[in-house]
Amino acid sequence: MDKATQKKYSYWQWRTLIALIVGYTFYYFLRKNFSAAIPAMNESLGITKTQLGLFLSLNGIVYGLSRFINGILADRYNKRLMMTMGLVLSAIINFAICFSPKMNGFINVLDTNGKATMTLVYIIGSLWVLNGYVHGMGYPPCASLMAHWFRPSELATKQSIWNASHSIGAGLVVALCGWMLSRWGYSAWQLCFAVPAALSLVGAIYLYLSLRDTPSSVGLPEIEELERKEGIKKETEKEVELSGSEFKKFVNKMVFRNKHVWIVSLADFCVYVIRFTILEWGTMFLTQYKGLPIALAASIVAASELIGGVFGTIVAGWVTDKVFKSRTIRTCVFCMLGATASFFVFWLLPKDAPWIFTAFFIVLSAFFVYGPQALLGVSASQYATKKASASSNGFVGIWCYAASLIAGVGFGALAENEAYGWNAVFIVTFIFGLLGAGILALMWNAPADDYARAEKVLAEIAEQRELSNESLDD
Repeated sequence: MDKATQKKYSYWQWRTLIALIVGYTFYYFLRKNFSAAIPAMNESLGITKTQLGLFLSLNGIVYGLSRFINGILADRYNKRLMMTMGLVLSAIINFAICFSPKMNGFINVLDTNGKATMTLVYIIGSLWVLNGYVHGMGYPPCASLMAHWFRPSELATKQSIWNASHSIGAGLVVALCGWMLSRWGYSAWQLCFAVPAALSLVGAIYLYLSLRDTPSSVGLPEIEELERKEGIKKETEKEVELSGSEFKKFVNKMVFRNKHVWIVSLADFCVYVIRFTILEWGTMFLTQYKGLPIALAASIVAASELIGGVFGTIVAGWVTDKVFKSRTIRTCVFCMLGATASFFVFWLLPKDAPWIFTAFFIVLSAFFVYGPQALLGVSASQYATKKASASSNGFVGIWCYAASLIAGVGFGALAENEAYGWNAVFIVTFIFGLLGAGILALMWNAPADDYARAEKVLAEIAEQRELSNESLDD
């Protein structure tokens, strides 16, 4: 590759990476704002923990299904448009939640004490479930674009850098909402939806103007062509354009019948139980179980994202590429053990311990859990290859967000039950942490990717295509 092409390639790689970080940060503005608003909605509107947990569970399930559906679409159609439209639609839904109590002039959504009636509960719940679907339009384009723009040997590092957007978005919005609720009180919960929505509309414009789908769309060679020229890939390896039926066959073999993708999915289920426990319920169990004020609790959760999450993903990606030679699974085993141990120590801390110790172990838990949260997405891409990366991540996403059944309504009901309470929540979280580490250990000796397997599948498809053409000629 000549210097001019190399310079242009580097420019577009970094432009794409920055655009995806900014865009997905705003996606999290419109997703984790609900978690930050949970204590306020519980107190101000009287919505119970079980109801709020049900919202989180249904949102997660629908989001997982949406990631799967849109993952298949993202591998075939315009990724830039899909990601932008999802962000715009989510902003509209968040505005609708903000103004839902104003409907009281038309139907009774508030009782005489200003608390939510079941009508308002259904409205907010339905809108949040719908928000789960449109959010499934965000991750698949990112996974596909990362696989198109970066080599497999550097994907763990680069995708970990991008994955920091999860923590940046969640941390900033939790801090923002915590500040607004501390400044204006729990009655200002609507600002937690309106302000992030307004900011995200600006982000959607930037996202659409900055992204491009593939290197070839800006006159650059695709990753495979670069690697063939540099001798990394054999000259005999050819880029095969797949028809609709051929693409389905490829996805079936590389995703649904790929044991590596299935193991990654089961492990990610366990990872997300821990992640949801901290992120979705953090402000509530820190205020109710540890007795911290809302502003401090929100700040700790924000720090767990902005410090623990960001550094955790970047360090995990670097270790994977530099130490474990792109074997993401090995890094994830150590991360899961670290996350489980850190959360266990947090639980054992006395309630009257200085808050700095509580904050430290929550941040440390996030540091470790965001390693596998980022890297198992890389694994899904590597084991399905770039042709089916979005489809694979969509399939894994179903399992990830099925975890919301446990970490959402399940933990909400446990926490609300006086016989169990938050201690039961922490015990279940600890068990899933150990289970996730054990599942990942099954793949300790697995290859870093399944590109060799993909070549065989593509060769079979090409051979069947030739046989089909010959029969037509006859």
